[in-house]
Amino acid sequence: MDIVVYVHGKGGSAEEAQHYRKIFPNAKVQGLDYQTFTPWETGKEIRETVREFYKKYDNVLLIANSIGAFFSMCGGIDSYIKQAYFISPVVDMEKLIMNMMKWAQVTEEELKDKGIIHTEFGEDLSWEYLSYVREHPLNWTVPTQILYGGRDELTDYATMRIFAEEHGAGLTVMEDGEHWFHTDEQMKFLDDWLLRVK
Repeated sequence: MDIVVYVHGKGGSAEEAQHYRKIFPNAKVQGLDYQTFTPWETGKEIRETVREFYKKYDNVLLIANSIGAFFSMCGGIDSYIKQAYFISPVVDMEKLIMNMMKWAQVTEEELKDKGIIHTEFGEDLSWEYLSYVREHPLNWTVPTQILYGGRDELTDYATMRIFAEEHGAGLTVMEDGEHWFHTDEQMKFLDDWLLRVK
């Protein structure tokens, strides 16, 4: 039997995995409820869970959303995963952090000096986090399909296309899609995409 592991994005939950049971009726579908929020800690959490699933199931498939995809790619789980499906993945965290620093009008020097800076838009900027991302570039070798929303405000299309090309990933764009796929129309597009590429 196969298992589909779902890794949610920020503000999401493992319960969202239930949505994908109808897409994968012959597999166990399991949400992963991680408790940490840094690539080094969360990557380790994901790796430990996926490694256990790998021992028990025929194949491990991964569905990961937004920063959940980034954390998954930080986990060193490539040898355990047969196929990955990414929804609005964060594929260039350094660029995203640099953009957030611009929005908050924070310089690298300020961030290095203070360590952590709280922003008005609710994200904490961390020098440790930025340094880790720079020192640990993504090395992802799993066959991957990506769903991207044309109105994604976190990752621009050029960045997503470059990632897809460099990693041999399939890239599907919903022009009216947002970073968060949540409307009826967007969820139907997502379901149809998964059924088509799985």
